[in-house]
Formats: sequence, structure tokens, C-alpha cells
Amino acid sequence: MSAKVQTQWEIRPECAGDALSVEALNEASFGPGRFAKSAYRLREGVDPVAGLSFVAVEGGALRGSIRFWPIAVGREQSLLLGPLAVESRQRGRGIGIALMKRGIDEARAQGHASILLVGDEPYYVRVGFAALPPGRIRFPGPVDQMRVLGQSLQRNVLLTLAGEVRRARIDHPVCADGAELAAL
Repeated sequence: MSAKVQTQWEIRPECAGDALSVEALNEASFGPGRFAKSAYRLREGVDPVAGLSFVAVEGGALRGSIRFWPIAVGREQSLLLGPLAVESRQRGRGIGIALMKRGIDEARAQGHASILLVGDEPYYVRVGFAALPPGRIRFPGPVDQMRVLGQSLQRNVLLTLAGEVRRARIDHPVCADGAELAAL
């Protein structure tokens, strides 16, 4: 007889007091090279979507975090998932999957149409993401087209989503080459 594993962590909305811990977790997980990636260029000068940032906390310690960002694909609004970060010693416990499920459910409840990310399909397929046809959705800068994944939150949205990925808004003026503001 196998015993059911109890999770001891909780998923809750990120609050202002979590910001430094989330940044430290992202630094530890992705290093300084993360700022050169296309996905980070799209986040520069933009605040995450309100109500779509979550953390996993256990015994007062931050174990993981996820954020979603507003983007435009062509003239359509979408969300960009990431970064999704889990403390290295805590990986394999289901924290990342739980964070994504919570974020996806909330994004759907808020009425968002789709979510995109650049990542490893075998991991993200577990929460409903699928590879998109190479070249149909184009991120600024170098991106491995085989790692562009998406999920429709409304019926068949990804079937028609195509074009350049851009920031949907700028909250803080910055210069981010290759990640201009979309003309919606």
C-alpha cells in the first residue's frame, strides 16, 4: 500500500514583500545571462499582469515563483509565461506544475485568450502547452522556433494567432532593442 504524499507548501498570490526573494530565486535559477534572452527583453519596462504572479511558500521559505506578462502577437493580445523558477533543491516535488496550473486557471478566469512561452515541450505539455508551427509566431531576437509553445485559454485561439511578438504596453520607459511596443 502506498501512502499519498502530502505537499507542505502553499501556492499564494505574490505580494510586494516577495519581490526581493523572487529576484534572488530567478538569479539563482537562470543567472545573469537571462537578461539577454528574448523573453526578458519583452518584460523589460513592463509590469507583470495584475493578479497573475504566484509564489510557492513552505515554512516561510520561498520555494518557487511564476509571473505572466502582457504581450501582443500581431494585433492580438496574449500572455507570456515566465519566468517559472523553483529552488534547485525543491525540483521534482510538483511545485512548478502547481504554480503553472494556478496561473493558467486564474488567467482563464480573467478572460485571457492564450499563453505563450519558450521552453521544453516535454515539461510544459503536462499542463496543456503544445509546440507551435515554426515561424508562425516570431519572437524578437534569436529564439529556437522548436521551443515556442502555446496554449489556448479560449476555443481555438492558437489556430489563428500569428505574427511578431511585441510588448503590449510599457509601464516604465526603457530601451529594449528588438522588443518594441505593439501597435494595437
